[in-house]
Amino acid sequence: MDLDDEHARPAGTSDATVAALGKLSEALEVVEEARGHLYAFHRRCGTADLTLGEAVEGLREAGHGELADEIERDLVGRNVLAGRWSFQIVEEYDDGYYARFRAHEQRAREALLAGRRHVFEAEMKADRRTDGRAGHEATPETD
Repeated sequence: MDLDDEHARPAGTSDATVAALGKLSEALEVVEEARGHLYAFHRRCGTADLTLGEAVEGLREAGHGELADEIERDLVGRNVLAGRWSFQIVEEYDDGYYARFRAHEQRAREALLAGRRHVFEAEMKADRRTDGRAGHEATPETD
C-alpha cells in the first residue's frame, strides 16, 4: 500500500483493530458535527435575543409600550433552558461529553495505532485511487 508514515498502520495491527478505530473516528466526526450545530444554535439564540430587543424597541416607538414591556420582561434575556443561556450549554457540552469523547478516541489511537489518525481512511484512499492518474496522487508532494 502506498501510504505516508503518518497514516500507515503500525506493524502487527489487525484489520479488525483498524476497522474498529475507523468506526471510533467516524463517531467522533459525528460528535464534531453535532458540536458545530450546537455552536450554530448558540449563535442563533444570541441573534434572536438581540433582534427581539430591536423588535421591542420598534413596538415601543410605534406606540405599543405596554405590549413592548410585556415581551421585554418575559423574553428579552430569558434563559433558553432552566438556568442557562446558550453559551452555558456549549460550555457544559465542551467540558463534559465532548472532552471525554475526544480523550477516549485519542487514548485508543495512541494505544493501538501509535497515535496515528485516519489510518482506515488512508487505506481506503490507497485502495480506491488510480495510481499514476492526475488527481489521484497518494500525497500532496507526489506529482
